[in-house]
Parts: sequence; C-alpha cells; structure tokens
Amino acid sequence: MMPPHRVGKGDVLSDLMLLVFRLNARILDKGDQLAAPVQLTSARWQVLGAVALSEQPPTAPQVAQAMGITRQGAQKQLNRMLDEGMFEMCANPRHERSPFYMLTPKGRRAFESVMRLHRRWSGRLAARLSRMELETARNVLESLYERLGTVPVHVQEVAS
Repeated sequence: MMPPHRVGKGDVLSDLMLLVFRLNARILDKGDQLAAPVQLTSARWQVLGAVALSEQPPTAPQVAQAMGITRQGAQKQLNRMLDEGMFEMCANPRHERSPFYMLTPKGRRAFESVMRLHRRWSGRLAARLSRMELETARNVLESLYERLGTVPVHVQEVAS
C-alpha cells in the first residue's frame, strides 16, 4: 500500500514506479521457482522466450532489446545455453561477429515445458481479476513504457 499523503499525479506515478520495481523482483523470484523443474532460471527463460517468440532468428542485441536486458546479460545466457545444446548459431551475412540464434529441439522442449507451467500459474494469478482490470493495467504500463522512451530525463544539479 502506498502512503496516502501523496496526491499529485507525479507522486502517484512515483509510487507506481516503486511498485513496478518490487513487482519485477517478485516476478523474477517466482519465475525462478516456476522454471526450476525445467532447469531454467528467469533469466534463461527470458532469453529462450526472446528467441522462441521472434519471427526470425535474432542476434544477441535483438534478444537483449526484446527482453529489456543488457546485451552482455543476453550474451552470457546465450553462450551458456549454446553450450548446453539449447541454441544453435547461424551466420549473419550482415554482421560477421553477431550471429543469429535458433532454438534446438532441446531448447524448444524446455521453452514449451516452462510455458505450460506458466499458463497454469498465470491462470491462477488472474482468477480474481477481471479482464478489464488486466487490460487496463497492461495499457497503462504500455503507455508508460512508450513515454519513457520519448520523454528525456533532464538532470539539473541540486543547489547546496
């Protein structure tokens, strides 16, 4: 619950941002628990998902962008899962040092397994929320995501 003394729109947005930070941490923790039976973590699941859901095989920077993680973080997970046989690389004719990644059958099975678990879990999470509530929350978060990409941060030195 947020403090009631905050009344301006900027204050409410700040409260929402803090809630999103906490929500993200909880989602990652629960994601680790959910994916553990498939020998995945939330980070590995994110990377598998970015590749699985991509219309064309992505590069490491494209995986990072799709999942909102750093390129280095994406590359680290891609390399580990490549060694474990979850991905295969194919040449990128446009950029020799940035190959494309594709799921192997093992990677596809892991992704499908964790998604089956996720669908059941997300159904239980959504049980007490209306479709309208969920769509409104999604729309607000999408709008904020877009605004964060277009509204510049202006940092001014604070006078001592």
